[in-house]
Formats: sequence, structure tokens, C-alpha cells
Amino acid sequence: MNRTWAEVSCEIPADMVDLVADYLVEVTGNGVSIDNLELDTFSLDTVEESSVKTVRAYFTPGEELDAQIAELAQFLHENAPAFGAGSIPPPRVAMIGEEDWATGWRQHFAPTRIGSHLVIKPTWEPFDSAPGDLVIELDPGMAFGTGTHPTTRLCLEALEEIAASLGAAPLEVLDVGTGSGILAIAAAKLGARRVVGTDIDPDAVVVAAENCAMNGVADAVELVTTPLEAIPGSFTVTLANILAEDLVRMAAELATTVAPGGFLVLSGILCEREEYVINGFVPTGLSFQSARHGGEWSCLVYRRGA
Repeated sequence: MNRTWAEVSCEIPADMVDLVADYLVEVTGNGVSIDNLELDTFSLDTVEESSVKTVRAYFTPGEELDAQIAELAQFLHENAPAFGAGSIPPPRVAMIGEEDWATGWRQHFAPTRIGSHLVIKPTWEPFDSAPGDLVIELDPGMAFGTGTHPTTRLCLEALEEIAASLGAAPLEVLDVGTGSGILAIAAAKLGARRVVGTDIDPDAVVVAAENCAMNGVADAVELVTTPLEAIPGSFTVTLANILAEDLVRMAAELATTVAPGGFLVLSGILCEREEYVINGFVPTGLSFQSARHGGEWSCLVYRRGA
């Protein structure tokens, strides 16, 4: 059955996009889109700057929808003055089918090279790979993440560099908030002997499993909805590409997953929230290694002592 979604559109000042997008991702648990381009599913080079942008989010229709829209309208009203907006139009709501939601952005998703060897290729696009390329075929479906948004790209670059620095040493990777499974698939293609991807959204795990099978790494990747604290063992690399507030809230749990000498890679952090996250991880005892940036986004790398 084709599920129905409530598409909620907000016309806001361009400078307000990141604030509203973070709010909507946290409320809905789904990706958002900006000006009809799917966030995390397109090349940012295609975006034309505008003083006003439309941010769209996808809610589950039901009894709570009216209250959620009212809370969103209040959020926009309270924050508008800080961005020089006297007033913001109320959110618009339209009911759409899942198929329309999931396929409308495809024209904006093209093969993308990341780092030295990784290539993200949509399943419907042809691509001639070069020697040494690690090609990841992807059909994100309803999940969030295709590798072209800076938050995912920065994670992939860090993962590839860490794997290269470890040489022949065994690599075990935990992907927290696996979404479409792209980071887990990349870890498997980079030679990890154990990969675990976890997500609180069962739909994301289904999509990730399909993508793992498509890339021939289904046997190498374990996908679960298990709470972080219940995942056994420790990992050479733990990846967490989620909201800054959630990273800090989960700091202790994330740190405990890192093996001696292992790495923790944090992404999904707006540059203005970087210091907040760094301060939040001080109590973990992990050693801060580096920060890398892409656009307005930051990715932090930590390491546990051997």
C-alpha cells in the first residue's frame, strides 16, 4: 500500500534554513527538502542562492498533526525577528503519496566522488569506474542520507583516512543512526571485518538492508534497532552523524563504544554548535584529534588512548 504523508512547507529567510531544518528533522525523524531539492541527496553546486527559501518536511498524518503544525508555526513566529523577518507565512500542508515523496528528488542526485576512492552512485545512473574506485550503489528510499550533503561527505572522508592510516590493522565500525546505510556500506567496502549499523527508525533499517544487499555487503554488515548501550563489544571506529544536541546527550554512551586506540567521528554539527559539542565531550576522556568543515557544517574526530 502506498503510504500517505503530510508535506509541510515553510517559506522562510534563507539565513533561517539551518535552524528550521534541524527543528523539523528532530520533530519528524525524516529528511527535509529545501526549494524542492532533497537535503542530503543532491550536489550543493546546483543550488541558486535566494533571500527566501522553502523548507519542506514530511509528517505522519494523524491526531497529533494539527498540534505539531501549531507548534511549528509558533517556533517560526518566535524565531523570525532574529533573522530580520517581521512575519512568516503559516506553514502549508499537502497530502502526498510515498512514491511521489521518495522519487521527486531523483533528478538532482548524480554520481559523486568522495575522498580518494569512494564513489556514490544512484542505482538509476550509469557510471564508468576507474581502477581502485569503491563504488556504492544507493537508492535511499525514505531514509536520510546519500553522501552528497557535507555532513555525510565529511564522515566518509574521515572514515577513509582513518582506514588508510590503520593499514592492515583490523577495522571494526559502528554506524550510529545508519539511515540509508551509506556509512556502513563504505566501511565494508573499505575492508572492515565487522560493521554494525543501528537506527531507531525500523524503516531506515529496511532501506539500509536493501542497499547493503545491492552492494554485495549484506553478510558483512549487521543492521539493528538495538539501543546503543546494548550493542556488545567495542569498535575501531564509531561514526555518529546526528544532531549536535543528540551527540552531546549521548556522549558517554558513544565514548564507551570506542576501543582502545580507536576513533569517534561526530558529524551533523553546524559550525556555530562546534564548541558546544567539543565542550560536551570533555568528560568522556577521549582525545580531540581534528575538526574538518564543509560549508556550514563541522565534523569532529576523537581518539581513545591505547
